[in-house]
Amino acid sequence: MNISKQLEEAVATAVQECEANLYELKPVHEGGMRILRVVITKDSGVDLDTCADVSEKVSAILDSIDFDDSEYYLEVCSAGAERELRNDEDIAASVGKFVFIKLKRSVNKHDEYKGDLVSFNGQILTVSYMDKAVKRSVEITKDDIAMIRLAVRI
Repeated sequence: MNISKQLEEAVATAVQECEANLYELKPVHEGGMRILRVVITKDSGVDLDTCADVSEKVSAILDSIDFDDSEYYLEVCSAGAERELRNDEDIAASVGKFVFIKLKRSVNKHDEYKGDLVSFNGQILTVSYMDKAVKRSVEITKDDIAMIRLAVRI
């Protein structure tokens, strides 16, 4: 399966019509099956109705452009509550949300942080976190981040 730019744009448009965002579009092979996986996000959360609506719209697009001659499955799913923030746009869109950050090297004697993403200027993230019973703030450069994802507050 080959994902063209035209197909990705058409799928992104269909997802937006369902008031969601395209997180990822990729072909995968699992259990001997070929799958076209459409991963979506939505500010209010992805539910089954949204997945069904997106699946219907994307399926119509795939049928109209004769996407692939061989058999494959279409899978529409949520990126999840703890999805990875893969680029600057994802990080900027997550300002105000609770995040988990794993660092390449220690910052203020910590290898990782869980807290609220207060700001992001393209290079430096400010995170507000609890250190025992004290609320603290830390600035982390993007280059020091090994991985950042949304987190669920417990």
